[in-house]
Amino acid sequence: MSPERHSPLSQLWRQLPFFVWLIALWMLLWGQFTVLGLVSGLVVAVFVTRVFRLPPVELSGRINLWHGLVFVVTFFVAVVRGSLLVAWQVLNPTRYPGTAVIAVPLRTDDDLVMTHVGVTASLIPGSLVVEADRDRRILYLHVIGVSSDDDVRMQRQAIQGWEARIVRAVGSQAQLEKIRAAAVDTPRQGGAPL
Repeated sequence: MSPERHSPLSQLWRQLPFFVWLIALWMLLWGQFTVLGLVSGLVVAVFVTRVFRLPPVELSGRINLWHGLVFVVTFFVAVVRGSLLVAWQVLNPTRYPGTAVIAVPLRTDDDLVMTHVGVTASLIPGSLVVEADRDRRILYLHVIGVSSDDDVRMQRQAIQGWEARIVRAVGSQAQLEKIRAAAVDTPRQGGAPL
């Protein structure tokens, strides 16, 4: 069997994570975690993957459940913290929250990791990806709550921390080595949550 042709069963198995993700996204969009939401999400996932044929994304085949759990817990903490910080910045009449557009160079060369980092950063209140430079592997983010160069550095380090967490959870061995080569051995070195 040539590398380009895979059996239908192997194609289904390779697409399963994307189907699950699309169904979960559909249910989150509608705020319905019901059987109807699951069935309609499945229909939408099949429709989207059949009508909008995209080149297949090669997954690393490596999943670290511990680092995946660390990512999920850290992400939820960052969402709550970001929500509280943005609410405080809006309600605090004595201080105008500074804003900036910052460039964050990523250390890995993978479209899927770059997408995950961009989505993660955009879902945390206080930051939003405004542009992604795929060739140079740079994300440009609009962030609020910055008033100094140290704040910008901390924001950049936090985004690179999300990249490190994602690579630890689902990245390939080569990507893991790049993160380690950047002297990021622990989550704290990868950056604090936003």
